[in-house]
Amino acid sequence: MIALLAALHVVSSIPTLGSLAKEVGGDRVEVESLAKGYQDPHFVEPKPSLMLVLNRADLLLHVGLELEIGWLPPLVLGSRNPKIQPGELGNLDCSRSIPVLDIPTTKIDRSMGDIHPQGNPHYWLPPENARIIAREIAQRLQQLDPEGAATYAKNLAGFNARADAKEKEWAPLRSRFKGLKIATYHKSWTYVSHWLGMEEIGYVEPKPGIPPDPQHLARLISVMKQENAKLLLMEDFYNKGVASLVAEKAGAKLLDLPTDVGARPEIKDWFTLVDAVLKQLSSAV
Repeated sequence: MIALLAALHVVSSIPTLGSLAKEVGGDRVEVESLAKGYQDPHFVEPKPSLMLVLNRADLLLHVGLELEIGWLPPLVLGSRNPKIQPGELGNLDCSRSIPVLDIPTTKIDRSMGDIHPQGNPHYWLPPENARIIAREIAQRLQQLDPEGAATYAKNLAGFNARADAKEKEWAPLRSRFKGLKIATYHKSWTYVSHWLGMEEIGYVEPKPGIPPDPQHLARLISVMKQENAKLLLMEDFYNKGVASLVAEKAGAKLLDLPTDVGARPEIKDWFTLVDAVLKQLSSAV
């Protein structure tokens, strides 16, 4: 009898990266995610149980650009797993080949809020970036499991073909958003705005992670009215109180959108995630 090859154990910081790993890895990988799709990925509780998950990992996938800086490094260290430590083959920063946006041009300090010094880490929704992430994962899996190289290449080609087909399907929706002026809660929609051709004219948070004061909100409402911004986007894990008030006063619609696989029960993979975002946007335009 031929012994069955044990699947590579892939652990992702957020479910969307895990979903892309499953697309590329197929039956040769088993995938677990540390964060849940309905959680704020900046703030995940570093529980000891997550160290145990990481202890068994052959490959760790993380967003990088310091998105997980507050919780992932102590878990990786505490996992006592030499394979997934920074710089090792089993540790993949998925932002490595992403064309990063919002890279600060001035010196950063804590007064500027949760600004990411290396650029905006919320990059995984647009198809071009999903293809880059999938390619990076496929290459790393091929290095860790050379016998599966042909399978990973085939699965990657399959994913790219499906992504191409979906892009054609999404094209009519995209054209509806071109030139649309929007405000957002947190500065996390830049990549989506670029992809869809939307123009961001203001943010509820004056600086990332900093709560707004009444003067800032009054200015934002005024700008939204002047610019005729009819939508205010926010992730569905934030409290809607302040954003609802701003949208109401500005005569705009508040959209609380999913940003990760598993944010809602029906969002099972990257494709259904992007579908959900575009459908919700489209119904509001």
